[in-house]
Amino acid sequence: MTTMGFALSSEEHRPDDLVRYARLAEEAEFEILGVSDHFHPWTDSQGHSPFVWSVLGGIAQVTSRIEVFTAVTCPMIRTHPAIVAHAAATTAAMMPGRFALGVGTGEALNEHIFGDAWPRAAVRLEMLEEAIDVMRLLWQGGEQSHEGKHYRLENARLYTLPDEEIPVWVAAGGENAATLAGRIGQALISTSPESETVEAFRAAGGAGKPTVAQLTVCWAADEAEARRTAHHIWPNAGIKGQLSQDLPTPAHFEQAAEMVTEDDVAEAVVCGPDPEHHVEAIQEYAKAGFSHVYIHQVGPDQEGFLRFWESEVRPRL
Repeated sequence: MTTMGFALSSEEHRPDDLVRYARLAEEAEFEILGVSDHFHPWTDSQGHSPFVWSVLGGIAQVTSRIEVFTAVTCPMIRTHPAIVAHAAATTAAMMPGRFALGVGTGEALNEHIFGDAWPRAAVRLEMLEEAIDVMRLLWQGGEQSHEGKHYRLENARLYTLPDEEIPVWVAAGGENAATLAGRIGQALISTSPESETVEAFRAAGGAGKPTVAQLTVCWAADEAEARRTAHHIWPNAGIKGQLSQDLPTPAHFEQAAEMVTEDDVAEAVVCGPDPEHHVEAIQEYAKAGFSHVYIHQVGPDQEGFLRFWESEVRPRL
């Protein structure tokens, strides 16, 4: 049976609202909660991008059962892996046994802000692997040093550590990243129902580990309204290929989105109030091999979607 979860889109909501939606998601009996970690939103129409670690501290205080993970953090360029390790250890100590650090190779949108070069994909995967090594070294406790190709650590010690191991979930959208995730990660995170990604993850050592996917939807009482909302707020769903990794600013995404039609977005986002369409989309991920699906509701009406979920979708699952 597929484990169901809810996504908190930091790009769309104020931090206090994200904390409130986390509580409501737990009350709606979702089992996992993914929280995005961005410096910028994708487009100006989304309007927000609070600091994820502050939000997680709030979530720790208003939830007690739901498992929480970052979806996803890039521990490589904008933030040194030692700082991410510190933040993750504190968060895990506040959520005993229910926090996982989701990591990925990031986007130029968030990682270029200090003027650093944006590495090619193969180098970013290399950097991610070393960053995970650095974080796990610090989580062992004691004073640690590291001299690597991309990162240095000197006489560093984390004094506040959780009692449990911090799972590292690795995001992947292609075979090379999925292979790395299977080799060094404790779960796979993805955003498309592609069985090839799951198969590459399992073949590289991920067999038996969780496979987690984000499903983006836009519920509204009227399908036309849902399509308009999705197109206005989340046009990046219709932007294809490498652009989502390489465009550097929300303004560039706004320009690319001018070429995205409402129909383009509706192909990528489940729109409207028909529960069968939502169930079919979840089943598509399950058939591709994903054990966990967490749902991103586009737009301001998060509470309306949660009522729809409880009354119309969950009973059908």
